[in-house]
Amino acid sequence: MTETGDEVVIRGIRQEDAGEVLTLQRAAFVQEALIYGDPDMPPLTQTLEELSAELHDNLGCVALRGPRIVGAVRAVADTVTLLIGRISIAPDQQGEGIGSALLAAVEERGLERGCDTAELFTGSLSEANVRLYEREGYRESERVDQGDGTAQVFLRKRLTQPEVSKP
Repeated sequence: MTETGDEVVIRGIRQEDAGEVLTLQRAAFVQEALIYGDPDMPPLTQTLEELSAELHDNLGCVALRGPRIVGAVRAVADTVTLLIGRISIAPDQQGEGIGSALLAAVEERGLERGCDTAELFTGSLSEANVRLYEREGYRESERVDQGDGTAQVFLRKRLTQPEVSKP
């Protein structure tokens, strides 16, 4: 994840990130809107106020390259399940491993909150998303038909503490 010394840094998402995260989210989800033929999908119509409210007590993370937020993920702990959503990677940064790094970081935050499972969902036509999630250990747990030839695909992963290597 380094590009000419311009390292990606992952940190917790903050309330003051809302505007930049919303801009990033809209840019990232345009391709999804094209795939589904739906310019009104929630990530594109969410308001700044809604996103700001969502960031209160959120376990999400952002990825920064220099001062620029190039990736974001949001998550909340629902008892022992970490609900992950709105993974957004800047279009010019996709394929650089940022999504994997954000997932690992948010899963770690979930473990710290006592979560033992992570769950997320994507659309059935979002094949690249499904491949990423499966590469990261997620497995399909449910498919909900949307009545338009597509389905919401729910994926789950058991969260475990990372192995500590002994010297």
